[in-house]
Amino acid sequence: MASKKTLNAANLEALGAARLAGLLMEISEGNAVVKRRLRMELVGEESPAEVAKEIRKRLATIARSRSFVDWQNRKALVDDLQAQRRAIVDQVAKRTSAEALDLMWRFLELARSVLERADDSSGAIVGVFHAAVADLGSIAQAARPDPKQLAEEISRALLRNEYGQYDGLIEALTPALGPEGLDHLKQRLVALSKEPVPKSAKKDRQIIGFGMGGPLYADAVADRVRDTAIRMALQCIADAQGDVDAFIAQYDETARTMPRIAAQIARRLLAAGRAEEAWQTIVAAHPRRYQWPEFEPDFEWEDARIEVLEALGRGDEAQADRWSYFERFLSLRHLRDYLKRLPDFDDFEAEQRALGHVEHYGNLLLAIRFLVLWPALDRAARITVARAGELDGNFYEILTPASEALAARYPLAATLTLRAMINFALAKNRTSRFGHAARHLRTCAALAPAIADWRSFETHDAYVARLRREHGRKTSFWATAA
Repeated sequence: MASKKTLNAANLEALGAARLAGLLMEISEGNAVVKRRLRMELVGEESPAEVAKEIRKRLATIARSRSFVDWQNRKALVDDLQAQRRAIVDQVAKRTSAEALDLMWRFLELARSVLERADDSSGAIVGVFHAAVADLGSIAQAARPDPKQLAEEISRALLRNEYGQYDGLIEALTPALGPEGLDHLKQRLVALSKEPVPKSAKKDRQIIGFGMGGPLYADAVADRVRDTAIRMALQCIADAQGDVDAFIAQYDETARTMPRIAAQIARRLLAAGRAEEAWQTIVAAHPRRYQWPEFEPDFEWEDARIEVLEALGRGDEAQADRWSYFERFLSLRHLRDYLKRLPDFDDFEAEQRALGHVEHYGNLLLAIRFLVLWPALDRAARITVARAGELDGNFYEILTPASEALAARYPLAATLTLRAMINFALAKNRTSRFGHAARHLRTCAALAPAIADWRSFETHDAYVARLRREHGRKTSFWATAA
């Protein structure tokens, strides 16, 4: 049984209406969002029809606002937007879905003006509008609008999707559109794609930047954005209609050879039972040549290739591919998948062979990351000590978790990873990392008593003495290193 001190609805109800009312008045003091929410509840109790009117007034006020919202004031704006969205869903939609549908469209129309004047580096604001798109789907199903009118509304919205606020709109509204609405939306978008876009006179064209081909004109960029929006919408419709060929038709021959696009096409062909065509799509693509750390594979094309091979009954080739992707990129997932499909007792031998390959892999950092995650900490420690000179302290995202994993059983290896990061920060004068480097040095001091054999490496005291000689003037580091 939950304690009476636990914050839940039952315990709050036990406080009594008068006490709760007092608490709400106290909490709402100085909080405009909470006050509006409480007032909305009161309006709803007195006259449900007035709730929609209050929401419209608030949406109009937000739309008129021109003040910039920085990261410090972002939460208040998000809370306000969420309150309006929830009021539409929880109060209006439960009474009149048609009114709620119109209100939610009006709410989504705020996105452009709001995002133009706000710092949304966290994605919190656009996230509210994405939630509203999902709400729009369920509200539209209940309201059952005319499918063709709904399709027209969608086509207009998709051409105003500058901030991605309408992403997922077709998927959310497909049930409400139905076959008739989807077909009408498709025809409308195809017609739009054929309409010529008015061009400004040369003297009036606005230059918004410069590219490799010369100036970038606002009208040309807008034209490309429009074409992309229409193409992506037609792809969504094709998926909703189960029309693989219509999806493929949105890409020209060159685009179909791009690995990511080829993978998307192949998976759809596979789902449609067209495995041979999927294979032809895969082999016609030109997979990228990845070079770590500049590029790390997402394996979308590689995974699609494996799926197609399995569907064609070519399991041995799929296994060979899994091993190849592990061997080339040290992909944990592909090795695990490879081992899972081996007969009993063969997997142990294959695992040892794989770990041996990792130990001799050219890129030490990738090898360490793999062995720590697998985990095979004894091997990770061994290569760290043996190849310490290759450690690149810039890659703290690999070395920090490695040092933490190795510290308990392999203190020398952990110390060497920490030293690599300290050395990099000091040698490159990365002052933003001095705090972390100082913490690493303190960790080295704590690990030192556990190291019985320093081998050819400096003891901790000798290492610190050298750092003082070489970097003694970096006072911001030494101030926190002790």
